[in-house]
Formats: sequence, C-alpha cells, structure tokens
Amino acid sequence: MNILFIHQNYPGQYREIVPTLAAMGGHRVVFLTQRTGLPQATGHMIGVYKSAHKPAPNAWKYSAWFEESIGNAIGVGNACKLLKQNGFEPDIVTGHANWGELLYVKDIWPNAPLLGYFEYYFIAKGGLIGFDPEFREAGDIGPRLFANNAINHLSFERCDYGITATEWQKSTHPASMRDKLAVIHEGIRTDRLIPDHDSEFVVEFPAAKFARGEEIVTYVARNLEPARGFHTMMRSLPRLQALRPQARVAIVGGDEVSYGFKLAAGETFRGWLTRELGDSVDWSRVHFLGQIPYEKLIALLKLARCHVYLTAPFVPSWSFLESMALEKTIVASDVGPIREIMSDGETGLLVDFFQPTQLAERIADVLAHETNYRMIGNAARKRILSDYDFKAVTFPRLKALVNNWLPQQIRF
Repeated sequence: MNILFIHQNYPGQYREIVPTLAAMGGHRVVFLTQRTGLPQATGHMIGVYKSAHKPAPNAWKYSAWFEESIGNAIGVGNACKLLKQNGFEPDIVTGHANWGELLYVKDIWPNAPLLGYFEYYFIAKGGLIGFDPEFREAGDIGPRLFANNAINHLSFERCDYGITATEWQKSTHPASMRDKLAVIHEGIRTDRLIPDHDSEFVVEFPAAKFARGEEIVTYVARNLEPARGFHTMMRSLPRLQALRPQARVAIVGGDEVSYGFKLAAGETFRGWLTRELGDSVDWSRVHFLGQIPYEKLIALLKLARCHVYLTAPFVPSWSFLESMALEKTIVASDVGPIREIMSDGETGLLVDFFQPTQLAERIADVLAHETNYRMIGNAARKRILSDYDFKAVTFPRLKALVNNWLPQQIRF
C-alpha cells in the first residue's frame, strides 16, 4: 500500500504509526513536513514542503491564521504534484487538518481516501481560553477563534473521515461534524514503558542528578506556562517544602509559550514566578531541567515518587499517559479532559487547578505514604493497557476504520 502522511512538524501525532507501517513491509510510506535537515528514516521517505505564503507581521489578526493555512495548503499541493509527476499514487492520505495542509490534496488525487486528524476546534468558552481569570485574553478573542475555525470547516469538507484523540476533543467540535469523527488516540507504547520501582540507578543532568530512594516530584510540560498549570505548580512549592523538607522537584520544559496567554517580549513565566516567590522557596531543591531527551525523561519518571500533571481544559499531553503507564501516582488537575482518562482515588488524584495549597498537600501525602498509593499506580497502568495501548488497542482500531474504505486487495 502507498501511504502519504502530512504534518508540518514531523512526526507529530504519527510518531508510532509511521515506523510501525514501515517495519511491516509491503507499504511505501511517504511523509511531507516543513521540517528541514531531518535524516532519512529507515523504511519511509521524508519530503519537505515549503509554505507558499506567510502573513506579514502586521497582518490583520482576524485573517492571519487563514493566510498562513492557505500558504501551507499551496505548499503541500505543490509537493503532491511533484510526487505525482514522479509516479507516486497514494492509496490513502492522512494528515493534520488544523493548519490547512490537506485542503488541496483532493485536487491532485481525487480518488484517494483522505483521513484528517482534527486535534482541536477553537472554542472561546469551556476550553483553554477564558479558563484562568488571572490571564485574560483580549476582548475580541472569541471572534478571532471563530474566524480561525474556517480552516477546520474547509478541511472537514475535503476529508472523507476524521479522527481525534479523546471524547473531550471531539466534543469541542460542532454537532454537525461529530458523526464523521472517530475517537482514536495516537497510542502509548506500553511495551517500552515498563514500570520499575526497585532498580538502583542515577539520572544525571548538568545541574542535578537523581537517584532511587529520594523524594522526587516530577512536573513535565513542553513549555512552562499557565495553560499547563505551571503557575499553580510553582505556587505550591512553599507549602510542599514546609511539609516535606527532603522533597526535590524536577521541572521539565522550555521557557517559550505553546498555548494561550503570553507575557511581554523577553519575559518568561519561570522568571516571573521565581521573582514572585523569592526566598519563600528553597531553590536548591527545585531543578529546572529544560527540554530533555525522551530516554532521560522516562528514566526520571521511573525514579519519581509522585508525578504532577496540571492542565487547563485542553489536549492531554503524552507525558501524562506515559506516566500512568509507568505506574506513577499522579496528582492532576480536575478538568474534563483529565477526568475522561483518570478517576480520582482510583487511577490518580485530582485537585483543583487553582488551589496550590491543595496541590502541595496531596503531593506531600503521596511522598509520606508511597506504598499506600501503589495500588493507584497499578490501576493507572491497567487503564492505559485497556484503552490506550498502541499495539493492542489504538492501532487495531485505526486499521479497522481505514479498512472499511479500502478495496480488499490493498487493506492493512
């Protein structure tokens, strides 16, 4: 089977399925991305497309997203034409639908089934925007988000079918779109995420090292920002350190902003909160590790006695589900996307996103009674195995969905 993947940030949500298909044999896998300088991967071809247009820095904010998305669409279309000229005819095309990349694929291959990944429908209420009163967006954010959704709707019309990762993400889409959206998560490789509560080893970073037996608390986000509750995590530190004087907090994430509210140019949330907390925190026991290699992240999580995952109502991070797979006792924010995956007192511990004292006390209790909470970690892994395991659950679901469209001779 010839399969074309499209995602501006390779591999994106296809980090497991692309190498799996390539390793199966019998498939020709091509991936179009904007990322440059990538080494050619084993078993599949990576092609780079160049956006045909970028909005000017002073572009009207209501149309800038549309401009950029159409630039992506034209760029992908040009790359697809070149693939076609070189003899590539996909049996199926799949890609991310939110950035316009799929809009002109059907113009090149009108008969190829097109499966869109619909990650998020922009909503002004009930999601990330407007959730935290401390960080208020501009008053016109609602109309701007509504305008951005034009790309979602255009992509939806071009796709034969769509998928999204969670029921909560599906619920953000209008009712008119939901019948053509299947909920299939990208999947977690539980076969590679083996819990380890006993092995003695050290994970070392330039400024800190961590070993078994310490009271290690982990917090992980792509970037340290309010959308992922970084401010609540930081503000929990004085109370946590008063309750657990030996606790060490390992904070993983960069200093940019991926989602939502941004500070003035040159400011970071880490710097702002560090200044706010001042000497109320013993900073020698708080370790900012930046963005770290995946292998070191997993090793660090294995050492953690408690993992913290905070988020506004938004797309759940992979690190959250990976921590569950590692049987970690997780303290997480009590919001809809998390409640879909985690049950309070059964597979994790839920706290009010806006209550740093409550967060600190929950973490401290886990640190003080680690073995008492072990059953929660065990149940968390079972939850991932039953509903999010890539090999046993999500990949078979995706194959079944796709095989419904394809002629029998070219099915998975």
